[in-house]
Amino acid sequence: MTQPLRILVIQHDPARADMLTDALRQAGETEVMVLPSDSRLASRIKELGPDLVLIDLANPSRDALEELTLASSPADRPVAMFVDRSDPALTRAAVEAGVSAYVVDGIRPDRIRAVLDAALARFHMFQKLRTELDATRAALEQRKIIDRAKGVLMRARGISEDEAYALMRRAAMERGRKIADVAAAIVTASELLQ
Repeated sequence: MTQPLRILVIQHDPARADMLTDALRQAGETEVMVLPSDSRLASRIKELGPDLVLIDLANPSRDALEELTLASSPADRPVAMFVDRSDPALTRAAVEAGVSAYVVDGIRPDRIRAVLDAALARFHMFQKLRTELDATRAALEQRKIIDRAKGVLMRARGISEDEAYALMRRAAMERGRKIADVAAAIVTASELLQ
């Protein structure tokens, strides 16, 4: 049995909040929470820990959009934003902030499930890309350290690059460590001896 989707609606107008809550409940099994946009928004979102944040703004300003987007941490969970008017600068700001779905022309109850599904799919796709980017950055950083360590060994022992790499690999195997860890130790020791 799957857990119901926990959706937090940020809306200060009670009538619109009720309409949204009804539409979300009709769209499927969901737990819906409603918060007005107040000054403690970031801490309240953290406390509630929703699976998705839905922000409904009639006419957002850039400041309001940034404040709400930052408070809802689009990197931590999907954020779907509904606005009543189109503004290219606000759309760009929302997308750059990581909003998963930015829907102009307000909410239509019959479309809400499709928008939420799209927001979730887009969020998971970006999470996967972020993870891959972090792994690539870490591998690149390890590669730089290994290259520096090879240079240290080549100068200190008068050996070739291949011999320096083989020496580090053998040391790593004997100690049950990664080559990058051995390389980092060599670079650190070299820096201390200078």
